[in-house]
Amino acid sequence: MTPDTLFGLSGKTALVTGGATGIGRMAAEGLVAAGARVFIASRKEDACRSAASELNTAGYSGSAEGFGGDVASEEGIEALVADVRARTGQLDILMNNAGTSWGTPLGDFPYFAWERVMQLNVTGLFHLTQSLLPLLEATASDDDPARVVNVGSVMGETPHGDRAYSYAASKAAVHHLTRILAKELAEKRITVNALAPGPFVSKMTAFATADEDVRGRVGAQVPLGRVGRSEDIAAALQFLCGRGGSYVTGAILPISGGINVETGPDLFQEAYT
Repeated sequence: MTPDTLFGLSGKTALVTGGATGIGRMAAEGLVAAGARVFIASRKEDACRSAASELNTAGYSGSAEGFGGDVASEEGIEALVADVRARTGQLDILMNNAGTSWGTPLGDFPYFAWERVMQLNVTGLFHLTQSLLPLLEATASDDDPARVVNVGSVMGETPHGDRAYSYAASKAAVHHLTRILAKELAEKRITVNALAPGPFVSKMTAFATADEDVRGRVGAQVPLGRVGRSEDIAAALQFLCGRGGSYVTGAILPISGGINVETGPDLFQEAYT
């Protein structure tokens, strides 16, 4: 066994939604580095094309193509699926990364922020996956299943609202939906797993990670003492989508530096002091 046979993705085709920036960009780079042909799609077409160009000039064995795609509406999903079909007759990997958030203190949280977040993070994820099943099934086999990787959040695993109530609830829904689809699609030889990231540098978390000093303070609150790095996401995708991850489905992979197992202070700590 070698790294190439366990984690290599040569000959594979992948779609990463929201792949121009943040966690999606980190994932796309990991897939391209492993040899995959990666479609990067988001509402910002220029950003997708720019990200693809950067990856194509980085010396990796794979390649990237950037184009526009909106997962927040039924019409947008239909257009994205048609675009993918025009580019390929099969899809080995689907990474549902496109998402949004909304943060407002409790008591002032707006009604519309629930529908807006759920529409993209949950409804769009489900409908896109459903619409792309024929392309995924075209590549699936007993020996090498097709892969779906959803992006959840540690906030969907632990009771951290942090003013992003609809976001946290949407990610809990993504985790549960991941398990449901893993159960139902196993017979079609499609694995479905999710990432549950903690804090990473991205546009969504810019308020907490853009400034180096603030980022350091946020990282200090993580049990492992730092915010996430791009290689943490890239390696997770290479594992889940490569031969090494072919027997894993229904998993919620915590990439949170230990936040997922935080339980507060020791129950009896006062008795020991």
